[in-house]
Amino acid sequence: MLSLTCLGAAGTVTGSKHLLTHGDTRILVDCGLFQGLKNLRELNWQRLPVEPRDIDAVVLTHAHLDHCGYLPRLLLDGFAGRVHATAATRDVAELILLDSAWLQEKDAELANRTGATKHHPALPLYRVTDAERALTRFDRVPLHQATALPGAASLLFRRAGHILGAASAQIDIGDKRIVFSGDIGRYGDRVMHDPEAVPEADYVVIESTYGNRRHAAIDPVDALGQVIERTVQRAGTVVIPAFAVGRAQTLIHDLWLLRKAGRLRNVPVYLDSPMATSATALLHKYEDEHRLTASDCEEACAAVTYVRDVEESMALSASPYPKVILSASGMATGGRVLHHIAAFARDHRNTLLFAGFQAAGTRGRKLLEGARETRIHGHWIPVNAEVAELPMLSAHADSDELMRWLSGFRRAPRRVFIVHGEPAASEALRERIDRELGWDATVPLANQRHVL
Repeated sequence: MLSLTCLGAAGTVTGSKHLLTHGDTRILVDCGLFQGLKNLRELNWQRLPVEPRDIDAVVLTHAHLDHCGYLPRLLLDGFAGRVHATAATRDVAELILLDSAWLQEKDAELANRTGATKHHPALPLYRVTDAERALTRFDRVPLHQATALPGAASLLFRRAGHILGAASAQIDIGDKRIVFSGDIGRYGDRVMHDPEAVPEADYVVIESTYGNRRHAAIDPVDALGQVIERTVQRAGTVVIPAFAVGRAQTLIHDLWLLRKAGRLRNVPVYLDSPMATSATALLHKYEDEHRLTASDCEEACAAVTYVRDVEESMALSASPYPKVILSASGMATGGRVLHHIAAFARDHRNTLLFAGFQAAGTRGRKLLEGARETRIHGHWIPVNAEVAELPMLSAHADSDELMRWLSGFRRAPRRVFIVHGEPAASEALRERIDRELGWDATVPLANQRHVL
């Protein structure tokens, strides 16, 4: 008997973990951290409903934190199998996991030093040494090549767009084929390749981040330029909380295009994120993973000033001159961008620009919903700056593009499971699949077991 249980990303956009069980074989597709609302983050500390030691393998669709960030904890709790991912995903995961572990260690250290904790002592979910151990479990899997998994199962990856290394995962197990979309990227993206079509599957598990939204049909590069230009005209600074892997690199490319078009010539651009700087270097290593030529990639990356140490970052926050600052994290939940928000949010001349999905409960979401103050490092900061959003810059497919990806199947699957979306988005996509395709679609509940 084959079954699917969503241990995360069911009713929310974070914590992706999907368990396939066939006899004694257990394969976990994605292994992400919950983010955003406190009640979701607390789930990271709960034991999984399956013993990690009983999981035979993990398959990663890509290396964003909400898809790979729980891996070190899984090992701590007993997982002893291998992690299957594309080569680029493995290298991106190294950046993501080491940074996540370092931040957790620092957060625990700060909580213990200041007494701002109910736990004595406060502990990190995992440490840097645990992240390093998790990285030794990776097997690099090539695209478009069937690869053996435990239990006589097989895996085949196809490009999903989105970020470097991202892939949809086709798993054949027993006599059935299940396809996991992972996070689907944009069609016609300036940097990433289009998502690849999948010809057939018995069951499909699809994300629904933007399942109820269409990205505006306007030129995203021009829209970005307009926000920056109006801010600079009032002598302000634009702070862009950018996902270190994916959006930061696309934004660097877009800003370069604006310069080539004769715009923003006197506006300096800074990338203040060590992880994003390292991720940008991966563009050169994995040239087949994106559309940019080697020369364009080199020119675009050279047009940005890279801020490497804390002193440089502090000086950037103190500078009154107009500029653009790209800094992680993308939802303004941590990292150096918080110092920049604290420095620039008070002044009406500045702009806080969000260029990606903001999950419920995150600082980014609250600011977009109109919060006029935000708490950073224990202090309430008034928000007088312009707060702008360019959702068409997101790395996630919108509702039309999700339907386009589904239209690549030559025959109807038996059922589509809709995950990785807030309830309204997932339900809207379910209704659209039913109305336009006539397929059986379900929005699964967390930990609900579905027999396939």
